[in-house]
Amino acid sequence: MIKAIFWDNDGVLVDTERLYFQATQEIMAAAGRPLAEADYIEYFLRQGTGAWHLLGDITADEVTRLRHARNDRYSDLLRQEACAFEGASGVLRQLHGKYTMGIVTSSRRDHFELIHARCDLLRYFDFVLTADELPRVKPHPDPYLMAVARSGLPPGACIAVEDSERGLEAASAAGIRCVMIPTPLTRGGNFAAAARVVDRIDDVPAALEDL
Repeated sequence: MIKAIFWDNDGVLVDTERLYFQATQEIMAAAGRPLAEADYIEYFLRQGTGAWHLLGDITADEVTRLRHARNDRYSDLLRQEACAFEGASGVLRQLHGKYTMGIVTSSRRDHFELIHARCDLLRYFDFVLTADELPRVKPHPDPYLMAVARSGLPPGACIAVEDSERGLEAASAAGIRCVMIPTPLTRGGNFAAAARVVDRIDDVPAALEDL
């Protein structure tokens, strides 16, 4: 029986992945190497490694400078545009109290707080794990292993809700089944290991009943 749901944040609850792509694309273009959507999907959403290496032979200090510039630009975009996906609040309200629920995200805590200052969703969650609390982020299993420990439940009683291959890989490596909600950026991924693939967040409650 499912007793806990661990939700990814960006691309699942909130429509922010496109903003991170935009911020990274702008900074890389200014540095002389426009970032193609296919490269963003491969290096960020599949591998989780980032794409600064595409800029060629640059120093670690330059990478740090560019990363800070990207993070600042992303923060600006979040203040202007971050919002929850349509249907997210209603689904969380429906599931609240029936399951232990946590957010498990690779987002930095400062970005996460900017997002949720605009998106009134946190009332539905028992805990939040961001990159700041994690030894390693997805696709490593550490985020979901920590979520399992926080919930006090066995992995088999938990479900993850993800949108990307690296999220699926992290959940699977932690022994957690995964419901996928692909976005336009992740739709071409390999989700063969998922327990279910659904079209919208509104479809998650029915998927849970089937598992």
